[in-house]
Amino acid sequence: MTEQSDPEPTTASEVVFEGRIVNLRVDTVQLPSGRTTTREIVEHEDAVCVVPIDEHNNVLMVRQYRKAAQLSLLEVPAGGVEAGETPEETVLRELQEEVGVTSGSLRKLSGFWVSPGWATEFMHAYLAVELTPARLPADDDEYITVERVPLESIPGLIESGEIQDSKSIASLLLALRLLGTDRPA
Repeated sequence: MTEQSDPEPTTASEVVFEGRIVNLRVDTVQLPSGRTTTREIVEHEDAVCVVPIDEHNNVLMVRQYRKAAQLSLLEVPAGGVEAGETPEETVLRELQEEVGVTSGSLRKLSGFWVSPGWATEFMHAYLAVELTPARLPADDDEYITVERVPLESIPGLIESGEIQDSKSIASLLLALRLLGTDRPA
């Protein structure tokens, strides 16, 4: 990724909402034409998502209700990078909190902006194998069930719409490609 000059320099910035998970700021920017406009930006810390695969080639996924979508979604484990944590430390913590395992082998798959048109959140995607039981207390505001999904069924679940979460789709497809199992049988 190359560093670019800012074609929309910020001339003013105001935080209009500060929340527990996100902040909302409104930036006034100058466009290359010289005109000014505003950009509404949701500030969110970096996050991680992880594709944990057990010794039986099952992906350990989580199902949880998402109020914004008003659906119970099937997702890969994920969470925010806390202050002082590396993305790898966050992956290991989230695995223990959400699915009750840790990993003896993590591999970075990629990273991507979640919604760069209006949010600062950058997602680090990982593959986790060599799983062993390890549990940390779950977040008290999350109600998660763990589902073991055969790796070979992942493409069909994405195509059918059973898996609709973008971070899950992206990281699962990256893992399938890395493992060489993204080809139709």
